[in-house]
Amino acid sequence: MQTVLVLFGGVSPEHAVSLVSAEAVLRNLNKENRRVLPVGITLSGKWMLFGGDDYADIAADKWEDNPANRTAFLSPERGAGLCIFGENGVETVPVDVIFPVLHGENGEDGSIQGLFQLSGIPYAGCHVCAAAASMDKSVTKLIAATTGVRQAEWLTLCRADFRRDADAMCIKITEKFAFPVFIKPCSTGSSVGVSKVKTAAELLPALENAFKYDSKILAEEFINGREIEVAVLGNEEPKAATAGEIDAGAEFYDYETKYVTSTSQAYIPARISSELNAQVREWAVKVYSALGCAGLSRVDFFVTRDTNEIVFNEINTLPGFTPISMYPKMWAAEGVPFAELLDRVIALALEG
Repeated sequence: MQTVLVLFGGVSPEHAVSLVSAEAVLRNLNKENRRVLPVGITLSGKWMLFGGDDYADIAADKWEDNPANRTAFLSPERGAGLCIFGENGVETVPVDVIFPVLHGENGEDGSIQGLFQLSGIPYAGCHVCAAAASMDKSVTKLIAATTGVRQAEWLTLCRADFRRDADAMCIKITEKFAFPVFIKPCSTGSSVGVSKVKTAAELLPALENAFKYDSKILAEEFINGREIEVAVLGNEEPKAATAGEIDAGAEFYDYETKYVTSTSQAYIPARISSELNAQVREWAVKVYSALGCAGLSRVDFFVTRDTNEIVFNEINTLPGFTPISMYPKMWAAEGVPFAELLDRVIALALEG
């Protein structure tokens, strides 16, 4: 019997997205010869073993009040596994593998991976260094530059400099970029805190908003292109699925468009030539490998509308597993259904 710890929620701006991903993972995970331990982390940081049997309560954010929940945490002591508190004291349950369904801060940035590493338990996804480097967009850009793939021009900006002289920062941005320009926190996902700035008057509010989420942000050149995503799976010999495309149906593919409204449209395969599809998949694997990724990641690009040039955008080391998420959809298009994909991710975790 294999024991799988599925960890969800988290102290993160992307907490709500994690809950929806977790519901889909738990519902589709093959339970044969497996014991599944669904453990949630509240926004305040409390860990609980979910005692309910209706995973829809997790997606609906109703899981925390289930009377069958028990306080639980992952011990950093090797071999201890999950510590579960009950009326008769603390029960320790050995865990064979951890499947983190955590997005963004404290879940995708190497923090929780450090705890997994200390515990000695195999876990799905990137290890500490790759997770941290992939989460920080400024570090990602520096490493991705070694592959030779084109990227949007960027400036890395710090909150301390903004507080010291916000006007000077605005001038620095306008001297380097034509409008529109993107302002992004370096270490958030799901487009949290991201703004597309069209005029100088919009720049200061966009900077203020981005610095709410991170002490380091990017100002980035606007690329007029199709939004192309590639699902990568594997450890030492990663493979890429057929590329997909997102038509945001909005100014850009922001949080609202991803998870709230229904304006976006997905195309799998992407509406690009077979030659470009093959090339973008090749670049996805190169970026993935350069960053030292393992298990799974979604690598995002633009393909410029005028010249069909591939431009690397960013990488997501714990991509969404919601019903509308592109990562499982792209593998489904390759003939790998959701349940089998989860089995493969777990197998890669156990492989090391």
